[in-house]
Amino acid sequence: MKTAVANSPLCFPLMAGFCLVLGLTGCATQCVDWAARVGHYTYVQAVADLGVPENQDKLADGARVADWLVNRGYTYAEASPGPDGPFFRTSPRTNTAPSQYLRLTFGPDGQLTTWKKLYR
Repeated sequence: MKTAVANSPLCFPLMAGFCLVLGLTGCATQCVDWAARVGHYTYVQAVADLGVPENQDKLADGARVADWLVNRGYTYAEASPGPDGPFFRTSPRTNTAPSQYLRLTFGPDGQLTTWKKLYR
């Protein structure tokens, strides 16, 4: 039994729109121009946008350095072809991708002074 939704003329445009929204949502946190925000972005705004930082330090001069986790690292195994082709595998090779952090430094006035990406 076929459903009317699968044959609907609106099915393709709705699915295309849904995929577009998903694609743009994934870019929301990673496509920020941090250089343009230097001097115009506060620690309070960062917490509102990114949540509570994973760790932070307050320096002697009143500046604050905070790190936000952007992408958690992971470990994966990769099988390499053995001597008899792809059907005979040797021990898998283990690879590790590091976690990605965003480090924002705010001056004593709470304004963003520097930023950088860290990988650990």
